[in-house]
Amino acid sequence: MNKIETVLDAILSQGMLPLFFYEDAEVSLEVIRTMYSAGVRVVEYTNRGKEALSNFYRLKQALTTDMPDMYLGAGTIKTGLEAEAFVDAGADFIVSPVVDTEVALVAGNYHKLWIPGCMTPTEIHVAQHYKARLIKIFPANILGPAFITSIRELFPGQLFIPTGGVEIEAGNIAEWFRSGVCAVGMGSKLISRNVLDKRLYTQLYNDTLKALELVQLSK
Repeated sequence: MNKIETVLDAILSQGMLPLFFYEDAEVSLEVIRTMYSAGVRVVEYTNRGKEALSNFYRLKQALTTDMPDMYLGAGTIKTGLEAEAFVDAGADFIVSPVVDTEVALVAGNYHKLWIPGCMTPTEIHVAQHYKARLIKIFPANILGPAFITSIRELFPGQLFIPTGGVEIEAGNIAEWFRSGVCAVGMGSKLISRNVLDKRLYTQLYNDTLKALELVQLSK
């Protein structure tokens, strides 16, 4: 099994993809450790601040030693140069908020799973042309599960993951899976700024356990 398939299978098995960024590298590492303890094995670290790339290097170094079975992807990648930089930092996969062909080509050249963000059927079609195995529906809180239900038959076999506004709530998560997604992205609803600023690791651990349980019940 190649690396793309391995990472994709890990996301599908987990059923959710936690994503976050924080300026402090040590807090970022503790967040990942906390989620790892709760059972998470795939995380997206987003390129949302000037510290993102340097933090990513530090996180990958620590994970290689302490959590070698954790896959760490780079999110909010919008250009080929950003993709190159984070691949060099050790990114296991690349996530974008948009469909950027340069990012797609970099991911393909390095045999990395590429997860582009799409909001329309046209964007999904273009993403498929550039070999996107998994497509992020973004922003999910605007589009809603009904969007997936409406378009999934147009793209048979395509895997979708909604990101933005997915709640840690049984009805919400179940509705997304009923619509046809294969996993859900969990950002600030799981790893809020309050959790990060106040180092609420016990709360994060419990919320992660709950989210994982709800996802497994809904799949």
